[in-house]
Amino acid sequence: MPRDYKKEYANYQGKPEQIRNRAKRNAARKEMMDAGLVRKGDGKDVDHATPIAKGGGNSRGNLRVQSQSQNRSFARTRTARMK
Repeated sequence: MPRDYKKEYANYQGKPEQIRNRAKRNAARKEMMDAGLVRKGDGKDVDHATPIAKGGGNSRGNLRVQSQSQNRSFARTRTARMK
């Protein structure tokens, strides 16, 4: 079944809180690009040590560079469920 992007945006990604969070993520990426730690297309993500959703900010101490696979994976239990 194909993904319904319009519905997804209307129900989640278009909400004001998600728009603010996306702006924070973009600002963090720009800060790390300005510092020369990442560049476009390098396969790296800027990670927040304390996630934005849990009150983390864009301070330099809260940002770190990780590979995409490491940043986008989640800890799993023995039965392959997310922790």
